[in-house]
Amino acid sequence: MTPGYLSDNVMHFARVLRAAGIPVGPDRVIDALRALEVAGLRSRDDFYWTLASLFLDRREQFELFDQAFHVFWRNPRLLERALSLLTPHIEGQGAEDKKQKQLASRLQDQLSPRQRPGFDNQDQAPPEVELDATLTHSDRERLQKADFETMTNTELAQAKQLIARLRLPIPEIRTRRLRPNPRGARIDLRDSLRAAVRQGSDSIPLKRRSPQFRHPPMVILCDISGSMSRYSRMFLHFLHAITNDRDRVYTFLFGTRLTNITRHLRHRDVDMALDAVTRAVEDWSGGTRIGASLAEFNLRWSRRVLGQNAVVLLISDGLDRDAGRDLTDAMERLRKSCRQLLWLNPLLRFDAFKPVALGVQLMLPHVDAFLPAHNIESLGDLARALSDPRAPRRTVRVPSRTAAVRHAA
Repeated sequence: MTPGYLSDNVMHFARVLRAAGIPVGPDRVIDALRALEVAGLRSRDDFYWTLASLFLDRREQFELFDQAFHVFWRNPRLLERALSLLTPHIEGQGAEDKKQKQLASRLQDQLSPRQRPGFDNQDQAPPEVELDATLTHSDRERLQKADFETMTNTELAQAKQLIARLRLPIPEIRTRRLRPNPRGARIDLRDSLRAAVRQGSDSIPLKRRSPQFRHPPMVILCDISGSMSRYSRMFLHFLHAITNDRDRVYTFLFGTRLTNITRHLRHRDVDMALDAVTRAVEDWSGGTRIGASLAEFNLRWSRRVLGQNAVVLLISDGLDRDAGRDLTDAMERLRKSCRQLLWLNPLLRFDAFKPVALGVQLMLPHVDAFLPAHNIESLGDLARALSDPRAPRRTVRVPSRTAAVRHAA
């Protein structure tokens, strides 16, 4: 690599990070080049930490940056052989090894061996790799269990096609309205008298009615904060499929404010629907004000959309910027206004998850079910949970310290 191509390669490195999920814009690339002019290139560590300080803004992005840096900035003629180290291989099943392999799959999709400015494309042929198929699974099964956060662009496109075919078979509930039914248990006196007058007979034909069953309304409240950005964009495809599959589905997005996108998702074309949503929402990937957003929903929308035993899906990681302010009262009113409240949290993908965050502790006592939502398989589990009428009303056991925090708030 020659110094004359440093700016081109820094820009290409930023593109790799952006495609892999780290938001690195042109402004950060310009700042990084200016910082390198000041810091110089005396050592590899100085170069590493200069780029890290400009390109990263969250702790969870560091592992992905570290892998990308060591693969990208090594000898470029060995890049093809370096990518072979990122292919799946049998090793320990520890949590750290699993996480490293998931991050590597995203980099493998973005680091292509095509020639870049200043690189010599001459290299030896890559080594042949023999794969044993006895321990592999089908692509569909692997895609069902893959985390949205670690999917490559190709896998995300395939996952969107599978999500478009998902349905939520919510059971019908009995309403107070009646419908004509010849075998109904209740006699409709008014219709019976009208039939006797029309026929002019001495006998009165009995008309019967039975209770009417109908799907309850569904209300979705989806978090679009920065910590949920990768998941919320996949959930939008899921919400579009639900909206176009059934009636009375109402969708709201919230970050620092609440936005009703129900009308936008009714477009049959998913691209047109998501474009309309993008133009309507102004707080993508920002902070999270869960309490204020739910309070606004209870004030402006609850009486309109939560009638007739509505089911509410709350999609959020529970990380609240306002430290739980107004969250307890908002969740309590939301729970009392609906038939069932289900909380979908991507953080439940971790086996060691504990309700440590204050927002999570304040929300847990008010939900009927606390379910994971990080891959296609978890969305299928949600469909089975909604379709089972024997599911208990309360499926979450709240720790004792949660109750103490709740009363203290």
